[in-house]
Amino acid sequence: MKVIIAKRVDSGSADTGEIADLAAAAGHEVVGTLTQTRTEDAALHLGEGKADELAALVRDRDAAAVIFDNRLGPYQIYNLGQHLPGDTEVLDRFRLILEIFGQRAETKKAQLQVELAELRYELPRAEAKTSLAKRDERPGFMGLGEYDESREQDIKAQISAIREELDGIEETEAHRREQRRESGFDLVALAGYTNAGKSTLLRRLAADVDIDENEGLHPDLDSTAESENRLFTTLGTTTRRAAMDRPVLVTDTVGFISDLPHWLVESFKSTLDSVYRADLVLLIVDASEPTETMREKLVTAHDTLYERNEAPIVTVLNKTDRVDADELAEKREALSALAPNPVSISAAEGDDVELLLERVEDELPDYERERLVLPMGDGTMSLVSWIHDHARVEDVSYGEQVTVTFAARPTVVEQSRDRAANLTVPAESA
Repeated sequence: MKVIIAKRVDSGSADTGEIADLAAAAGHEVVGTLTQTRTEDAALHLGEGKADELAALVRDRDAAAVIFDNRLGPYQIYNLGQHLPGDTEVLDRFRLILEIFGQRAETKKAQLQVELAELRYELPRAEAKTSLAKRDERPGFMGLGEYDESREQDIKAQISAIREELDGIEETEAHRREQRRESGFDLVALAGYTNAGKSTLLRRLAADVDIDENEGLHPDLDSTAESENRLFTTLGTTTRRAAMDRPVLVTDTVGFISDLPHWLVESFKSTLDSVYRADLVLLIVDASEPTETMREKLVTAHDTLYERNEAPIVTVLNKTDRVDADELAEKREALSALAPNPVSISAAEGDDVELLLERVEDELPDYERERLVLPMGDGTMSLVSWIHDHARVEDVSYGEQVTVTFAARPTVVEQSRDRAANLTVPAESA
């Protein structure tokens, strides 16, 4: 679809790079751009003269829609529609984001979250259509869609039903997270802006591990994570076991984007819970971007994470292959207040990924050491095998008894003691 990009800013010059990328990500062809620097007009968002100029541009370029890199109110969409020719569609930045999400949603959970966000977006517009209809305004509603008297109540009922269904999914996922922890896994979440390189890093961290070995234990583990240079490649979550001696699961999640309204973030709450409930969060930042852009994105990410996050956060400056050492040092210094002691890597090239793994090891909860003395027997052999799967085994010696020394999460140590106590011959713990 041919589209015109429009953007208004209060001061300075309007940057339309990101919105153009978003439009391309949705499959649209940008055939023109219009910007304005002025305070917002309550009725049209743009000034009236600029709105007429926009209409002329739409006619000249034969565009089917106008995409605003701004948040538009329902009445602004209606009023703009009266200035534009024919059936020109009016979208704001959030309607475009929802369109992209809808195209990328593959899992049932992702589809429900997109539907919830779309309904929350539509609700105030349905309320506006009701108001306009009562005032006997012209039919069609110029970008708001047709009027249906019962639509407002239908939307509220659908929102309630979807939230209930998502709560059930989240309950299942919360139970699964606890099962993973009880199985000895630490949970590491990758967070950060879309296109920062999270999926590339996930593949790098798991490069030496065959995901099939976990298929029976964790059937939701996904062996693929796309690494394309486009926005919102990852919408759901992808989890893989990291290439570490310590059993660690790394989850890639949907990327952040600037200026998201609360209702949109809330719609994807259950996906973000993969971040909020992790043992460690790696906040991925594109080091090749301008320092001020990096700063703005760090602030947005921190606002999202610190509200509910329970885990330590390590900032990872990615794409160091695109910046020289002096520039990187300057950026680290300039951003030190927001990103103290970051790890600098290139996920694409594999540079310094080992340093990142060492940092992950240092930041995760401390292991507890244990030494079990067990009776020789089939049950003991099964327990030793289980300890190898769930802990870091330091030594195993065989004689009349079996002695196993290991380090693991406290929950795994506790389970090993319980299993040892249930062996045919009581075990000794030393």
